[in-house]
Amino acid sequence: MDPMKDKLVRRTAMVASVTAAYFLLTADYGAQPNALDPIKKAILSAEQSAKNFLFGSSDKHKEEKPKNETAATNQQK
Repeated sequence: MDPMKDKLVRRTAMVASVTAAYFLLTADYGAQPNALDPIKKAILSAEQSAKNFLFGSSDKHKEEKPKNETAATNQQK
């Protein structure tokens, strides 16, 4: 077999094996805490960090909402 094709087949088999193992491990646990939770938290944290870096921190929006709400309630009184 051509070395490039052999390399592609090996990599595809490795990725398929890892994916299948992940799904088999997570299917047994459901929503209960399990050994993969730290990995999931790290992925979600990295995702949030990337979003904050690219689009700016969402803290500014969170801080503005309570100020507007208090101003609206003061106007109603």
